[in-house]
Amino acid sequence: MGDPRRHIPATDRILNEPRVAEAAERLGRERVKQAVHEAQQRARDGEIAVQEVVEGVLAELPESTLSLRRVLNASGVLLHTNLGRAPLSGAAVRALTTAAGTTDVELDLETGHRGRRGTGALAALREAVPTAQAAHVVNNGAAALALAATALAADREIVVARGELVEIGDGFRIPELLASTGARLREVGTTNRVHLSDYRDAIGPDTGFVLKVHPSNFVISGFTSAVSVAALSELDVPVVADIGSGLLSPHPRLPAEPDATTALAEGADVVTASGDKLLGGPQAGMLLGDAELVERLRRDPLARALRVDKLTLAALEVTVRGPSTPTGQALERDERQLWHRAERIAEILAGAGVAAETVSTTAAVGGGGAPGVELPSAAVGVAEHLAKQLRTGDPPVLARVEQGRCLLDLHALPPEEDTDLVRAVLSAVR
Repeated sequence: MGDPRRHIPATDRILNEPRVAEAAERLGRERVKQAVHEAQQRARDGEIAVQEVVEGVLAELPESTLSLRRVLNASGVLLHTNLGRAPLSGAAVRALTTAAGTTDVELDLETGHRGRRGTGALAALREAVPTAQAAHVVNNGAAALALAATALAADREIVVARGELVEIGDGFRIPELLASTGARLREVGTTNRVHLSDYRDAIGPDTGFVLKVHPSNFVISGFTSAVSVAALSELDVPVVADIGSGLLSPHPRLPAEPDATTALAEGADVVTASGDKLLGGPQAGMLLGDAELVERLRRDPLARALRVDKLTLAALEVTVRGPSTPTGQALERDERQLWHRAERIAEILAGAGVAAETVSTTAAVGGGGAPGVELPSAAVGVAEHLAKQLRTGDPPVLARVEQGRCLLDLHALPPEEDTDLVRAVLSAVR
Protein backbone atom coordinates (compact mmCIF):
# COMPACT_ATOMS: atom_id res chain seq x y z
CA MET A 1 0.00 0.00 0.00
CA GLY A 2 3.01 2.29 0.42
CA ASP A 3 3.41 5.16 2.85
CA PRO A 4 -0.10 6.31 3.95
CA ARG A 5 1.22 9.84 4.32
CA ARG A 6 1.22 10.01 0.51
CA HIS A 7 -2.57 9.89 0.69
CA ILE A 8 -3.10 12.92 2.91
CA PRO A 9 -6.21 14.72 1.55
CA ALA A 10 -5.61 17.87 -0.45
CA THR A 11 -6.30 21.23 1.15
CA ASP A 12 -9.32 22.04 -1.03
CA ARG A 13 -10.83 18.62 -0.37
CA ILE A 14 -10.57 19.14 3.39
CA LEU A 15 -11.97 22.67 3.14
CA ASN A 16 -15.00 21.31 1.26
CA GLU A 17 -15.75 18.75 3.97
CA PRO A 18 -19.11 19.97 5.44
CA ARG A 19 -17.96 20.45 9.02
CA VAL A 20 -14.77 22.24 7.97
CA ALA A 21 -16.70 24.38 5.47
CA GLU A 22 -19.10 25.42 8.24
CA ALA A 23 -16.15 26.37 10.46
CA ALA A 24 -14.64 28.42 7.61
CA GLU A 25 -17.90 30.33 7.23
CA ARG A 26 -18.02 30.97 10.96
CA LEU A 27 -14.36 31.75 11.66
CA GLY A 28 -12.99 32.86 8.29
CA ARG A 29 -11.47 30.80 5.47
CA GLU A 30 -7.86 31.88 6.02
CA ARG A 31 -7.93 30.95 9.69
CA VAL A 32 -9.34 27.50 8.92
CA LYS A 33 -6.94 27.02 6.01
CA GLN A 34 -4.03 27.55 8.39
CA ALA A 35 -5.46 24.87 10.69
CA VAL A 36 -5.72 22.51 7.69
CA HIS A 37 -2.05 23.03 6.82
CA GLU A 38 -1.05 22.37 10.42
CA ALA A 39 -3.10 19.17 10.57
CA GLN A 40 -1.63 17.97 7.26
CA GLN A 41 1.87 18.55 8.63
CA ARG A 42 1.04 16.63 11.80
CA ALA A 43 -0.09 13.72 9.62
CA ARG A 44 3.16 13.88 7.62
CA ASP A 45 5.11 13.82 10.89
CA GLY A 46 3.17 10.79 12.06
CA GLU A 47 1.56 12.56 15.02
CA ILE A 48 -1.94 11.74 13.77
CA ALA A 49 -3.29 9.16 11.33
CA VAL A 50 -4.23 10.24 7.81
CA GLN A 51 -7.88 9.46 8.45
CA GLU A 52 -7.77 11.79 11.49
CA VAL A 53 -6.78 14.92 9.56
CA VAL A 54 -10.31 16.39 9.48
CA GLU A 55 -10.79 15.72 13.20
CA GLY A 56 -7.38 17.28 13.80
CA VAL A 57 -8.49 20.43 12.01
CA LEU A 58 -11.70 20.70 13.99
CA ALA A 59 -9.91 20.05 17.29
CA GLU A 60 -7.71 23.10 16.75
CA LEU A 61 -10.56 25.47 15.97
CA PRO A 62 -12.57 27.33 18.61
CA GLU A 63 -16.35 27.09 18.59
CA SER A 64 -16.55 30.85 18.19
CA THR A 65 -14.40 33.90 17.60
CA LEU A 66 -16.00 35.46 20.68
CA SER A 67 -13.63 35.92 23.61
CA LEU A 68 -16.42 36.45 26.16
CA ARG A 69 -17.36 33.30 28.05
CA ARG A 70 -20.53 32.22 29.77
CA VAL A 71 -20.03 32.22 33.55
CA LEU A 72 -22.14 30.50 36.21
CA ASN A 73 -22.88 33.16 38.83
CA ALA A 74 -22.66 31.42 42.21
CA SER A 75 -21.35 34.54 43.94
CA GLY A 76 -24.62 35.46 45.66
CA VAL A 77 -24.59 38.89 43.94
CA LEU A 78 -27.63 39.19 41.67
CA LEU A 79 -26.30 42.10 39.59
CA HIS A 80 -22.56 41.48 39.48
CA THR A 81 -20.90 44.38 37.67
CA ASN A 82 -17.92 42.28 36.58
CA LEU A 83 -20.30 39.72 35.06
CA GLY A 84 -22.20 42.34 33.03
CA ARG A 85 -24.93 42.97 35.61
CA ALA A 86 -28.41 41.88 34.49
CA PRO A 87 -28.70 38.72 32.36
CA LEU A 88 -31.28 39.21 29.62
CA SER A 89 -34.54 37.30 29.40
CA GLY A 90 -35.09 34.72 26.69
CA ALA A 91 -37.51 37.11 25.00
CA ALA A 92 -34.89 39.87 24.97
CA VAL A 93 -32.27 37.51 23.51
CA ARG A 94 -34.69 36.56 20.71
CA ALA A 95 -35.33 40.27 20.10
CA LEU A 96 -31.59 40.78 19.66
CA THR A 97 -31.54 38.12 16.95
CA THR A 98 -34.38 39.86 15.09
CA ALA A 99 -32.79 43.29 15.46
CA ALA A 100 -29.43 42.01 14.21
CA GLY A 101 -30.89 41.84 10.71
CA THR A 102 -32.39 44.58 8.57
CA THR A 103 -35.09 46.37 10.58
CA ASP A 104 -37.24 49.48 10.52
CA VAL A 105 -35.37 51.06 13.43
CA GLU A 106 -35.58 54.53 11.86
CA LEU A 107 -38.07 54.08 9.03
CA ASP A 108 -41.81 54.75 8.91
CA LEU A 109 -43.05 51.85 6.79
CA GLU A 110 -46.43 53.54 6.30
CA THR A 111 -45.01 56.68 4.67
CA GLY A 112 -41.66 55.35 3.49
CA HIS A 113 -39.95 58.32 5.13
CA ARG A 114 -37.53 58.57 8.02
CA GLY A 115 -39.20 57.77 11.33
CA ARG A 116 -38.47 58.45 15.01
CA ARG A 117 -35.71 56.18 16.23
CA GLY A 118 -36.72 53.58 18.82
CA THR A 119 -40.43 54.44 18.95
CA GLY A 120 -41.31 51.01 20.35
CA ALA A 121 -38.91 51.24 23.29
CA LEU A 122 -39.93 54.83 24.06
CA ALA A 123 -43.62 53.92 23.98
CA ALA A 124 -42.98 50.95 26.25
CA LEU A 125 -41.24 53.17 28.80
CA ARG A 126 -44.06 55.73 28.80
CA GLU A 127 -46.61 52.96 29.31
CA ALA A 128 -44.59 51.43 32.14
CA VAL A 129 -44.11 54.84 33.82
CA PRO A 130 -47.49 56.59 33.53
CA THR A 131 -46.17 59.69 35.31
CA ALA A 132 -43.65 60.30 32.49
CA GLN A 133 -44.76 62.57 29.65
CA ALA A 134 -41.77 61.60 27.49
CA ALA A 135 -38.74 59.32 27.41
CA HIS A 136 -35.30 59.27 25.85
CA VAL A 137 -32.64 56.52 25.86
CA VAL A 138 -28.84 56.83 25.85
CA ASN A 139 -26.06 54.31 26.29
CA ASN A 140 -25.79 54.14 30.11
CA GLY A 141 -26.88 55.78 33.34
CA ALA A 142 -23.85 58.05 33.62
CA ALA A 143 -24.49 59.23 30.05
CA ALA A 144 -28.07 60.11 30.98
CA LEU A 145 -26.86 62.32 33.81
CA ALA A 146 -24.15 63.87 31.64
CA LEU A 147 -26.70 64.70 28.94
CA ALA A 148 -29.01 66.36 31.49
CA ALA A 149 -26.12 68.43 32.85
CA THR A 150 -24.98 69.46 29.37
CA ALA A 151 -28.41 70.39 28.04
CA LEU A 152 -29.78 72.07 31.15
CA ALA A 153 -26.79 73.48 33.02
CA ALA A 154 -23.77 74.04 30.75
CA ASP A 155 -21.99 77.20 32.01
CA ARG A 156 -24.53 77.32 34.83
CA GLU A 157 -24.83 75.83 38.32
CA ILE A 158 -26.12 72.49 39.53
CA VAL A 159 -27.21 72.59 43.16
CA VAL A 160 -26.53 69.26 44.88
CA ALA A 161 -26.21 67.99 48.44
CA ARG A 162 -22.62 67.40 49.52
CA GLY A 163 -23.51 63.93 50.84
CA GLU A 164 -24.79 62.88 47.42
CA LEU A 165 -21.57 63.48 45.49
CA VAL A 166 -20.85 59.79 45.23
CA GLU A 167 -18.25 57.65 43.51
CA ILE A 168 -19.61 54.98 41.17
CA GLY A 169 -17.83 51.99 39.61
CA ASP A 170 -14.17 51.89 38.59
CA GLY A 171 -13.32 55.15 40.36
CA PHE A 172 -15.66 57.42 38.41
CA ARG A 173 -17.10 60.22 40.52
CA ILE A 174 -20.34 62.11 40.06
CA PRO A 175 -18.81 65.59 40.69
CA GLU A 176 -16.06 65.00 38.11
CA LEU A 177 -18.60 63.69 35.59
CA LEU A 178 -20.78 66.76 36.02
CA ALA A 179 -17.85 69.19 35.90
CA SER A 180 -16.72 67.64 32.61
CA THR A 181 -19.95 68.88 31.00
CA GLY A 182 -19.12 72.53 31.70
CA ALA A 183 -21.54 72.85 34.60
CA ARG A 184 -20.51 74.31 37.95
CA LEU A 185 -21.41 72.47 41.14
CA ARG A 186 -22.97 74.35 44.04
CA GLU A 187 -22.65 72.03 47.02
CA VAL A 188 -25.04 72.45 49.92
CA GLY A 189 -25.32 70.93 53.38
CA THR A 190 -22.77 68.66 55.04
CA THR A 191 -21.80 65.05 54.48
CA ASN A 192 -24.57 63.73 56.72
CA ARG A 193 -27.20 66.50 56.86
CA VAL A 194 -28.89 68.85 54.40
CA HIS A 195 -32.07 70.91 54.70
CA LEU A 196 -34.50 72.52 52.26
CA SER A 197 -33.29 75.96 53.37
CA ASP A 198 -29.78 75.02 52.17
CA TYR A 199 -31.11 74.46 48.66
CA ARG A 200 -33.29 77.57 48.76
CA ASP A 201 -30.38 79.79 49.81
CA ALA A 202 -28.18 78.43 47.01
CA ILE A 203 -30.63 78.96 44.15
CA GLY A 204 -30.02 82.00 41.98
CA PRO A 205 -30.15 83.26 38.39
CA ASP A 206 -27.30 80.90 37.40
CA THR A 207 -29.04 77.75 38.67
CA GLY A 208 -29.63 75.21 35.90
CA PHE A 209 -31.33 72.62 38.09
CA VAL A 210 -31.32 70.95 41.48
CA LEU A 211 -29.90 67.43 41.42
CA LYS A 212 -31.11 64.68 43.75
CA VAL A 213 -28.75 61.68 43.66
CA HIS A 214 -29.76 58.41 45.28
CA PRO A 215 -26.60 57.11 47.02
CA SER A 216 -27.31 53.62 45.75
CA ASN A 217 -24.02 51.98 46.70
CA PHE A 218 -23.72 53.04 50.36
CA VAL A 219 -25.77 53.97 53.41
CA ILE A 220 -25.25 56.80 55.90
CA SER A 221 -26.96 56.13 59.21
CA GLY A 222 -27.21 57.92 62.54
CA PHE A 223 -27.45 61.72 62.76
CA THR A 224 -28.67 62.33 59.22
CA SER A 225 -31.08 64.55 57.35
CA ALA A 226 -32.03 64.57 53.66
CA VAL A 227 -34.55 66.44 51.52
CA SER A 228 -37.11 64.51 49.52
CA VAL A 229 -37.94 65.00 45.87
CA ALA A 230 -41.39 66.21 46.91
CA ALA A 231 -39.87 68.99 49.03
CA LEU A 232 -37.37 69.96 46.33
CA SER A 233 -40.19 70.29 43.82
CA GLU A 234 -41.42 73.30 45.75
CA LEU A 235 -38.36 75.23 44.53
CA ASP A 236 -38.75 77.33 41.40
CA VAL A 237 -36.16 75.40 39.34
CA PRO A 238 -36.17 72.03 37.56
CA VAL A 239 -35.42 68.97 39.71
CA VAL A 240 -33.43 66.10 38.19
CA ALA A 241 -33.56 62.87 40.20
CA ASP A 242 -30.88 60.28 39.52
CA ILE A 243 -32.41 57.09 40.95
CA GLY A 244 -29.62 54.91 39.58
CA SER A 245 -30.83 51.34 39.77
CA GLY A 246 -33.62 51.47 37.20
CA LEU A 247 -36.79 50.50 39.05
CA LEU A 248 -39.71 51.78 37.02
CA SER A 249 -42.27 51.16 39.78
CA PRO A 250 -42.11 50.16 43.48
CA HIS A 251 -40.87 46.68 44.37
CA PRO A 252 -42.19 44.97 47.53
CA ARG A 253 -38.83 43.41 48.43
CA LEU A 254 -36.98 46.71 48.00
CA PRO A 255 -39.16 49.28 49.81
CA ALA A 256 -36.31 51.77 50.28
CA GLU A 257 -35.22 51.74 46.63
CA PRO A 258 -36.53 54.75 44.64
CA ASP A 259 -38.47 54.19 41.42
CA ALA A 260 -39.20 56.38 38.41
CA THR A 261 -42.99 56.39 38.70
CA THR A 262 -42.94 57.62 42.30
CA ALA A 263 -40.14 60.15 41.79
CA LEU A 264 -42.02 61.81 38.94
CA ALA A 265 -45.29 61.72 40.89
CA GLU A 266 -43.54 63.49 43.75
CA GLY A 267 -42.49 66.33 41.45
CA ALA A 268 -39.21 65.46 39.76
CA ASP A 269 -39.00 67.05 36.31
CA VAL A 270 -36.56 64.49 34.91
CA VAL A 271 -35.55 61.08 36.23
CA THR A 272 -32.34 59.34 35.10
CA ALA A 273 -31.75 55.63 35.60
CA SER A 274 -29.90 52.58 34.29
CA GLY A 275 -31.43 49.81 32.18
CA ASP A 276 -29.10 46.94 33.14
CA LYS A 277 -29.68 46.93 36.88
CA LEU A 278 -33.01 46.26 38.61
CA LEU A 279 -34.94 46.73 35.38
CA GLY A 280 -33.11 43.63 34.17
CA GLY A 281 -32.45 44.84 30.62
CA PRO A 282 -29.48 45.83 28.45
CA GLN A 283 -26.98 48.52 29.35
CA ALA A 284 -28.79 51.80 28.72
CA GLY A 285 -29.52 55.13 30.33
CA MET A 286 -33.13 56.24 30.61
CA LEU A 287 -34.38 59.83 30.87
CA LEU A 288 -38.05 60.15 31.80
CA GLY A 289 -40.18 63.14 32.64
CA ASP A 290 -41.45 66.50 31.44
CA ALA A 291 -42.03 66.51 27.67
CA GLU A 292 -40.44 69.92 27.04
CA LEU A 293 -37.29 69.13 29.04
CA VAL A 294 -36.88 65.65 27.55
CA GLU A 295 -37.19 67.15 24.07
CA ARG A 296 -34.42 69.64 24.93
CA LEU A 297 -32.25 66.71 25.97
CA ARG A 298 -33.06 64.79 22.79
CA ARG A 299 -32.19 67.74 20.55
CA ASP A 300 -28.89 68.55 22.29
CA PRO A 301 -25.86 67.81 20.05
CA LEU A 302 -24.41 65.49 22.71
CA ALA A 303 -27.45 63.23 22.39
CA ARG A 304 -26.19 62.03 19.02
CA ALA A 305 -22.89 60.86 20.53
CA LEU A 306 -24.78 58.98 23.24
CA ARG A 307 -27.28 57.32 20.88
CA VAL A 308 -28.01 53.62 21.41
CA ASP A 309 -28.07 51.04 18.64
CA LYS A 310 -30.99 48.93 17.41
CA LEU A 311 -29.91 45.93 19.50
CA THR A 312 -30.22 47.91 22.73
CA LEU A 313 -33.57 49.38 21.70
CA ALA A 314 -34.95 45.93 20.83
CA ALA A 315 -33.80 44.30 24.08
CA LEU A 316 -35.00 47.27 26.15
CA GLU A 317 -38.47 47.29 24.58
CA VAL A 318 -39.01 43.57 25.14
CA THR A 319 -37.65 43.82 28.69
CA VAL A 320 -40.09 46.60 29.59
CA ARG A 321 -43.08 44.98 27.88
CA GLY A 322 -42.27 41.36 28.49
CA PRO A 323 -42.66 38.87 31.32
CA SER A 324 -40.43 38.69 34.38
CA THR A 325 -36.70 39.04 33.79
CA PRO A 326 -34.01 36.77 35.30
CA THR A 327 -33.29 39.59 37.76
CA GLY A 328 -36.95 39.80 38.75
CA GLN A 329 -37.12 36.04 39.16
CA ALA A 330 -34.00 36.02 41.33
CA LEU A 331 -35.49 38.69 43.62
CA GLU A 332 -38.56 36.51 44.14
CA ARG A 333 -36.71 33.27 44.99
CA ASP A 334 -37.90 31.59 48.16
CA GLU A 335 -35.34 30.69 50.83
CA ARG A 336 -36.84 27.23 51.33
CA GLN A 337 -36.61 26.42 47.62
CA LEU A 338 -33.00 27.61 47.59
CA TRP A 339 -32.28 25.36 50.58
CA HIS A 340 -33.82 22.31 48.86
CA ARG A 341 -31.73 22.99 45.74
CA ALA A 342 -28.57 23.28 47.84
CA GLU A 343 -29.35 20.04 49.69
CA ARG A 344 -29.92 18.18 46.43
CA ILE A 345 -26.64 19.45 44.94
CA ALA A 346 -24.71 18.62 48.13
CA GLU A 347 -26.14 15.09 48.12
CA ILE A 348 -25.14 14.53 44.49
CA LEU A 349 -21.61 15.77 45.17
CA ALA A 350 -21.30 13.69 48.33
CA GLY A 351 -22.42 10.63 46.36
CA ALA A 352 -19.56 11.30 43.96
CA GLY A 353 -17.06 11.46 46.82
CA VAL A 354 -16.88 15.27 47.10
CA ALA A 355 -17.08 16.80 50.57
CA ALA A 356 -20.02 19.23 50.41
CA GLU A 357 -22.47 20.77 52.85
CA THR A 358 -25.58 22.93 52.75
CA VAL A 359 -25.02 26.40 54.21
CA SER A 360 -27.51 29.11 55.16
CA THR A 361 -26.25 32.47 53.92
CA THR A 362 -27.33 35.84 52.51
CA ALA A 363 -27.15 37.24 48.99
CA ALA A 364 -26.95 40.85 47.83
CA VAL A 365 -28.61 42.79 45.02
CA GLY A 366 -25.34 44.34 43.79
CA GLY A 367 -24.87 46.53 40.74
CA GLY A 368 -24.77 49.63 42.91
CA GLY A 369 -28.36 49.07 44.07
CA ALA A 370 -30.17 48.37 47.35
CA PRO A 371 -27.17 48.77 49.69
CA GLY A 372 -27.63 47.00 52.99
CA VAL A 373 -30.43 44.78 51.70
CA GLU A 374 -29.74 41.15 52.60
CA LEU A 375 -31.58 38.41 50.74
CA PRO A 376 -31.88 35.11 52.67
CA SER A 377 -30.18 32.45 50.60
CA ALA A 378 -28.61 28.98 50.61
CA ALA A 379 -25.27 27.79 49.33
CA VAL A 380 -23.27 24.63 48.83
CA GLY A 381 -20.00 24.68 50.75
CA VAL A 382 -16.99 22.87 49.25
CA ALA A 383 -13.24 23.00 49.84
CA GLU A 384 -11.74 26.48 49.69
CA HIS A 385 -9.04 25.54 47.17
CA LEU A 386 -11.70 24.69 44.57
CA ALA A 387 -12.56 28.38 44.08
CA LYS A 388 -9.75 28.94 41.57
CA GLN A 389 -10.33 25.65 39.72
CA LEU A 390 -14.00 26.55 39.38
CA ARG A 391 -13.20 30.06 38.17
CA THR A 392 -10.82 28.77 35.51
CA GLY A 393 -12.94 25.77 34.48
CA ASP A 394 -15.29 25.27 31.55
CA PRO A 395 -17.76 26.77 32.09
CA PRO A 396 -16.20 29.10 34.67
CA VAL A 397 -18.00 29.35 38.01
CA LEU A 398 -17.70 32.48 40.16
CA ALA A 399 -18.12 31.54 43.82
CA ARG A 400 -17.05 33.33 46.99
CA VAL A 401 -14.76 32.30 49.84
CA GLU A 402 -15.91 32.74 53.43
CA GLN A 403 -14.47 31.31 56.63
CA GLY A 404 -12.26 28.81 54.88
CA ARG A 405 -14.97 27.49 52.55
CA CYS A 406 -15.84 27.98 48.93
CA LEU A 407 -19.53 28.89 48.88
CA LEU A 408 -21.68 28.28 45.83
CA ASP A 409 -24.59 30.62 46.50
CA LEU A 410 -27.70 29.69 44.48
CA HIS A 411 -29.65 32.96 44.69
CA ALA A 412 -28.31 34.42 41.44
CA LEU A 413 -28.15 31.03 39.70
CA PRO A 414 -31.25 29.89 37.75
CA PRO A 415 -32.42 26.36 38.72
CA GLU A 416 -31.83 25.12 35.17
CA GLU A 417 -28.08 25.71 35.68
CA ASP A 418 -27.81 23.41 38.73
CA THR A 419 -26.74 20.46 36.58
CA ASP A 420 -24.00 22.52 34.96
CA LEU A 421 -22.83 23.61 38.42
CA VAL A 422 -22.55 19.99 39.59
CA ARG A 423 -20.56 19.04 36.50
CA ALA A 424 -18.26 22.03 37.00
CA VAL A 425 -17.54 21.05 40.61
CA LEU A 426 -16.83 17.43 39.67
CA SER A 427 -14.53 18.62 36.88
CA ALA A 428 -12.71 20.97 39.29
CA VAL A 429 -12.20 18.12 41.77
CA ARG A 430 -10.80 15.87 39.06
